Amino acid sequence: MNDINGIGAGVFNELSIDNKKEKAESNELGQSAFLELMITQMNNQNPLDPQENSEFVAQLAQFSTVEGIDKMNNSLSSMASSFQSSQALQASAMVGRDVLVENDVALLKNSGGDINALTELPGSTSDLLFNVYNQSGSLVRTFLMGPQEAGSVEVPWDGMDSSGNLLPAGGYRVEALAFYEGEQLAMPTYTNTNVNSVTLGQGGITLNLNGVGPVPVSSVREIM
Repeated sequence: MNDINGIGAGVFNELSIDNKKEKAESNELGQSAFLELMITQMNNQNPLDPQENSEFVAQLAQFSTVEGIDKMNNSLSSMASSFQSSQALQASAMVGRDVLVENDVALLKNSGGDINALTELPGSTSDLLFNVYNQSGSLVRTFLMGPQEAGSVEVPWDGMDSSGNLLPAGGYRVEALAFYEGEQLAMPTYTNTNVNSVTLGQGGITLNLNGVGPVPVSSVREIM
């Protein structure tokens, strides 16, 4: 697998777009060989018990069907390759940009920076809050969001603690808690982080995120 740090020839090399490979010799029965075989069969059939015309027509129809399926498979393979090429180009364009993914670790790039945190509520809640913890597990900031409707709720964090002090760069854990019927439940959190590189493999396209690690490109919720 190759890492891509931008839109470059590496994408095309990996997907074999520019580098055409020689086709392996096929042992399958081609159209000409099939017709020759059928003519030979006709010439050497028993004159006292000749083969019915309908049987030859059935053979031709069967061969045409198989040939049509083979062409369709080749067309689908070509379409899949083109689609993967397009996906790879789109993914490589994310390198160096921030993306929003499901993750509870927010990476503060520098003191005085900011982070966007988001959660998805399955239903209306009587109260929602976001907690931010430092690397030692101490609570440094709480955002009281109050009652919220179902859907996405976002909170921007300016990198300050509850006393207004700028916090040092590093990783911070973000927690979203919602109240449903008097019970406090943890909600999924989404944070923005930078895309370092893109990895292409048989399992698909993977983004390598700063402070998070590899995630499938399908998990990206938003490109910042």
